[in-house]
Amino acid sequence: MDYNRVFSDALKTIKEEGRYRVFTDIVRQRGAFPKAIWYSPEGVREIAVWCSNDYLGMGQHPKVIRAMEETLKNTGAGAGGTRNISGNNHMHVLLEQELADLHNKQAGLLFTSGYISNDASISTMAKLMPGCVIFSDELNHASMIEGVRHSGCRKHIFRHNDVEHLESLLKATDPALPKLIVFESVYSMDGDFAPIREFCDLADKYNALTYLDEVHAVGMYGERGGGVAEQHGLMDRITVIEGTLGKAYGLMGGYIASTTDIVDAIRSFAPGFIFTTSLSPVITAGALASVRHLKESRTERIIHQERAASLKEKMRAADLPVMPSVSHIVPVLVGDPVVCKQASDMLLSEFNIYVQPINFPTVPRGTERLRFTPSPLHSDEMIDHLVRSLKTVWARLDVRKFAKAA
Repeated sequence: MDYNRVFSDALKTIKEEGRYRVFTDIVRQRGAFPKAIWYSPEGVREIAVWCSNDYLGMGQHPKVIRAMEETLKNTGAGAGGTRNISGNNHMHVLLEQELADLHNKQAGLLFTSGYISNDASISTMAKLMPGCVIFSDELNHASMIEGVRHSGCRKHIFRHNDVEHLESLLKATDPALPKLIVFESVYSMDGDFAPIREFCDLADKYNALTYLDEVHAVGMYGERGGGVAEQHGLMDRITVIEGTLGKAYGLMGGYIASTTDIVDAIRSFAPGFIFTTSLSPVITAGALASVRHLKESRTERIIHQERAASLKEKMRAADLPVMPSVSHIVPVLVGDPVVCKQASDMLLSEFNIYVQPINFPTVPRGTERLRFTPSPLHSDEMIDHLVRSLKTVWARLDVRKFAKAA
């Protein structure tokens, strides 16, 4: 067997489909966000980043950097092991307490990423409930899908944000069986919100637990940055809230917040937690400073919402195909993977604008798009430059015909 051909053929397929991923070689510049240095084939250039998940620029915040520098100086770089074997740093304890308080829960638990926190928590919770049936939104993140799959439990996929469809599935399920409803608050590719209240009503009616992924909402919504559930006064109705430290908080890592027993059970049974080296205390200290700051400061959230609204308004005025989005996510429809990549390449090479093409399997075929994430630090001049550049690229590639076909 020609083993190498197996892999080369697989790569050839995605390249022919126009969805081969190319990494852009950039270096973020301290104090200059959202600017970065791009190591292009032609040389080093300064660019503006328009697709960062560091939504509020907290990865550059002086409080965050200062906390990390002080911790590095005092503790060194690494944690030294798993949480169970020498890697349980006092910073982890403090951050978990802070996150539990953020979501008004009894306890919190840190993971090395949001992906791991979803996969490990969903699969472990479901496995511990004999006969558990999981109800999962069809647009849930890949990490949630993997958590459902790894649980080995029976599952039902309900149409995206469809309350009636979810109820029909719950109604048809044996009332005696344990049930878990898993969904997100903000869906990152379309920028829409889940009907959290209605899902909670169904959970109460059919005696189900709820698991809410707030990764694109924590730090961003709510009086203290607790997410969409906090904004609507619904945190107490959610069984488990999952979040990330890698987006609005500007660092890396994931977490859950829930009751003491659920958190302790996941801590005690989840392989994805037990057998992983813990987050560096340096990263944890930065995250702690970021969470504490955004609990007290609403300034970043207010400016951020204004920037997102301004970008959408100017794009619509320029007749660009902005997809419906009620959140801070600004997706612009292209409708073809090859053209989507071409548009991204032109924006970068000719206009110093970095936005990554979003293709299948991240989004369905035919809905390929550019996904913009304006931050509080994107100026009016940057927004105007982006819109003008998009209009030029759209006209040159005749993108409208693909968007209309999609």
